[in-house]
Amino acid sequence: MSAAGIALTAALVAATQDQTGKPPVAPDSALSRPQAPVTTQPAAQGSITTQPLVYRDGDIELRGYLAYDKTSSGKRPGVLVVPEWWGLNDFAKEKARQIAALGYVALAVDMYGDGHVTSDPAEAGKLTGQFREDLPRWRKRIQAAYDALARDEHCDSKRIAAIGFCFGGSTVLQLAATGADVAAVVSFHGGLMPYAEADGARIKARILVLHGAADPHVPDESVKAFEDSLRKTNVDWQIIIYAGAKHGFMNPAAGRPGMEGVSYDERTARRAWSQMQAFLEEAFGATRP
Repeated sequence: MSAAGIALTAALVAATQDQTGKPPVAPDSALSRPQAPVTTQPAAQGSITTQPLVYRDGDIELRGYLAYDKTSSGKRPGVLVVPEWWGLNDFAKEKARQIAALGYVALAVDMYGDGHVTSDPAEAGKLTGQFREDLPRWRKRIQAAYDALARDEHCDSKRIAAIGFCFGGSTVLQLAATGADVAAVVSFHGGLMPYAEADGARIKARILVLHGAADPHVPDESVKAFEDSLRKTNVDWQIIIYAGAKHGFMNPAAGRPGMEGVSYDERTARRAWSQMQAFLEEAFGATRP
């Protein structure tokens, strides 16, 4: 790969962001402890309510987007939804509503503060660069979102998962590396960085990576390095690779900025979402009525 190609790949992987392996779950994993079944039921049309959820990371005020079924009573499992490098935009909010319609309480995460959104790739690169260059800051920011969701009155704080798209996919993988008591993380076309040995030893979450085989911004060697790092752990992990899918395959607007190797794939998006649903149900011990 050329120097220019490497630079573009690094920026996109860090910012905009069928093989399966399942080593045994570590004995101290949260998932090895018995859990009572959770019954999930799709929400009735029009029953999803949304509201801002303001929380903080130190001096930074963050404005998340909470979605849940107002007709359901009691606490329910929670799911963080971490956006692409554009910030908390309409796509991320839509995904939060879709998660809520599955019977969960969803928090679409504000990674930048004050709900900031951009459509400029250069600005998005700078915004995500602050985390790429400061790993503790990156992990602290997503931990703040995890804590905010855990405190919400609708959420069962013992049952939280996280999903993310592109940069958000990379972010949920970083959340897992903190050792947070998160049941599962799902990365949709996220950047993949191999875990250090200490990080791998801390992970409690099940990991699902959904990746496009034709994604030039997360090349085969990155996937292989990430997979090799997981093989050295006791993490329960899966990597699913979709033929022909490029970077950003989940987002219908992915091709609009005109970035090479980035486009929506309706078939892959449908398959990946279904795979995520099954993964979350398994992680939460869910049953359908």
